Amino acid sequence: MRISKAAQQIPPSGIRVFFDLVLGMKDVISLGVGEPDFVTPWNIRERAIYSLEQGYTSYTSNKGMIELRVAVSKHLKRKYGLDYDPEEEILITVGVSEGMDLSFRAIVDRGDKILVPEPYYVCYGPMTTLCGGKPVFIKTDPSKGFKITAKDINKSCDKKTKGIILNYPNNPTGASYSGSEIKSLAGAIKKNDLIAISDEIYCDLTYDSPHVPIATLPGMKERTIYLNGFSKAFAMTGWRIGYACGPKDIIAAMTKIHQYTMMCVPITSQMAALEALKPGDRSVDEMKKEYRRRREFTVSRLNEIGLSCHKPEGAFYAFPSIKKTGLKSMDFARLLLEKEKVAVVPGTAFGSSGEGYLRISYASNMDKLKEAFIRIERFLSSRPKGGAI
Repeated sequence: MRISKAAQQIPPSGIRVFFDLVLGMKDVISLGVGEPDFVTPWNIRERAIYSLEQGYTSYTSNKGMIELRVAVSKHLKRKYGLDYDPEEEILITVGVSEGMDLSFRAIVDRGDKILVPEPYYVCYGPMTTLCGGKPVFIKTDPSKGFKITAKDINKSCDKKTKGIILNYPNNPTGASYSGSEIKSLAGAIKKNDLIAISDEIYCDLTYDSPHVPIATLPGMKERTIYLNGFSKAFAMTGWRIGYACGPKDIIAAMTKIHQYTMMCVPITSQMAALEALKPGDRSVDEMKKEYRRRREFTVSRLNEIGLSCHKPEGAFYAFPSIKKTGLKSMDFARLLLEKEKVAVVPGTAFGSSGEGYLRISYASNMDKLKEAFIRIERFLSSRPKGGAI
């Protein structure tokens, strides 16, 4: 057989499968892809352009430019009090996605189990499977804000459980954890001797309380792979640059794999990231302020038109329930696209517990959001009560 069993087992991305339908359609308002509508701030773009003019076009260290690793180290120390050695505990990656992939490949042996809170970002389960591991999905309770508890962790573990994925603020639900909540999770992680793979790419887009990295808690830095990057907060999705921080033995293993697959992150992106981490830049704060305004509008409009939605604590996604409509998530999304040309993501793209929900991105500007909700409301009102559209 030409195709490996692992590759056959994994499904195509639920997000991309749906958005194949969008290609070629005119007048579509997309509230689906998790991409800021802002352009990368000018000072960051200018630094990249100037680096090219200066002739910075070579490979860098596999680990990434030492200047950038030092900047990441200083940034985390300044912001959270986290202290990582830029020589041995930091790796620059091709976005958080590569950092996640490297994390799995560095720690997972065949048959190892990884706990995955659900709903979950689409890559977590397939990446675990590709490494020969087994994802163990932990369904979260919508009435409790789509959050896992220490009890959930304790009852999901056995002798084969190697680690747990944390993603907060969460994609797709926007759920995050307070300091006391993350402390409780840390206790269960230590009790069960797990490695935490913590995807905190949306940390700068936390709205109502300070973000608390789990690696800052006692006993957690040595068992945490901290993943972050520049895509969301700095509107740098296309630059494909992130970083992984963790114990030196794990980072060394990740770096070996990175050497054979990516070699290094493009130097132009690294130069841009170096500029992004300069202290005093207010562009992230301005974008966050606008996302907060869009969050308030989006959640208010969803509840107003009858799609119950909790208020997300971070990121730029709303995860409303469509259960009252009687439609399955995929059917709702497909019909909304066909009839009103509004693209959203079916909740089932994020695991089976996403059935009955949609992911709506409010990373689009207010004019598009307002028009999209006029169309969604019209779509809902066109559906006969108790019947199909």
